[in-house]
Amino acid sequence: MIRMTIALASLLATTALTLPAHAADPIKIGVVTPLSGTYAPIGQQVRWGLELATKEVNAAGGIMGRQIELIFEDEEANPSVAVQKAEKLFEVQKVDFLTGTVNSGSTLAVGQTAERAGKLIATTVSFADSITGDKCSPNVFRVNARAGQQSTALAAWVAKQKPKAKVFFLGPDYEMGRSTVATFKKTIEGLGAVSTGEVFAPLDSKDYTQYFGQLRQAKPEVLYTSVAGNDTVRLLTQMQDFGLLGKLLVVGASGTVTSQNIKAIGAAANGFGTGVGYSTQIDNPENKKFVAAFKAANKADPDLYGSDSYGLIYFYKAAVEKAKSTETDKVRAAMAGLEWETPQGKKTMRAGDHQAIQPMYVVQVDGGQFKIVGNVSGEDAIGPDDCTRF
Repeated sequence: MIRMTIALASLLATTALTLPAHAADPIKIGVVTPLSGTYAPIGQQVRWGLELATKEVNAAGGIMGRQIELIFEDEEANPSVAVQKAEKLFEVQKVDFLTGTVNSGSTLAVGQTAERAGKLIATTVSFADSITGDKCSPNVFRVNARAGQQSTALAAWVAKQKPKAKVFFLGPDYEMGRSTVATFKKTIEGLGAVSTGEVFAPLDSKDYTQYFGQLRQAKPEVLYTSVAGNDTVRLLTQMQDFGLLGKLLVVGASGTVTSQNIKAIGAAANGFGTGVGYSTQIDNPENKKFVAAFKAANKADPDLYGSDSYGLIYFYKAAVEKAKSTETDKVRAAMAGLEWETPQGKKTMRAGDHQAIQPMYVVQVDGGQFKIVGNVSGEDAIGPDDCTRF
């Protein structure tokens, strides 16, 4: 009897070591996002949105009975750093899924890392069209609006404000900056506007006055810019100091003026317009509930990055529950064509390129606050599927 008891105990111990992860083990989500540097304010919104949704989901029982565990790494808005941190999360932490990348170059690079690792990632911030266009990946999804969606909404509004306007372009000199400028330029010229010049400044530029001579010489009616974070603070305040704002209509990408940098920009932000996939003014019960919870948790308003990051957790939850698994192939298949609810309303993940379809809005800064001044339906804003890899 004693020998049988010992043998049984030994068998149970061996079996426990060889069994797969228990259903109660947490689902690990890696978050590679800028927690320092120029884009740290955007990374802060990403973190707040993810943490709020995770808290809600975990309080309601998690995903198929498993709690979500977020593991953060600072990507510093640097693609090479982002790849190193992603590899660490995939190989050491064994995360089930990864998100958080802000820099479009980081998203593209980490997407390749995910393919090699056989894992999935989703961006809630990056909007270079190439991510779900000519550089698309079967392992990469985007739950936020891409540059083309933003440009469609914004260009239609600008064309009404300044018909056949002269437009000057100023973007950051990397993937996102050049992509957003090219996309808006093509869109606005299609509506009759005329380009008067373009310049690209290094990321984290301290002095934008070196470009002001070209800007004055071009005599534009509209300036389009896609600088972001602290770069926007420097650009717009320096333009104000040099008397360049005046009657110039300044518009830009959705990350140019946000709730995170608008106070630092001050009066120089007034009149700025952009196409976005989110506004705190969206009038539906889901958004009102989200805004109240976000403000209570973080003592700050959410912006589009906080909102899209919040919605990502519910996207992943819906996909895992549909797949009844966290395995890459099953979750990928479940994400394609998936519909889910967000503070913006219902979104649909287009199966052909892994780009979210969603309503788009135009917001303009008035007295330090964003006001909705226009909108375009998700179907009208989405544009063609240019992905040919899968």
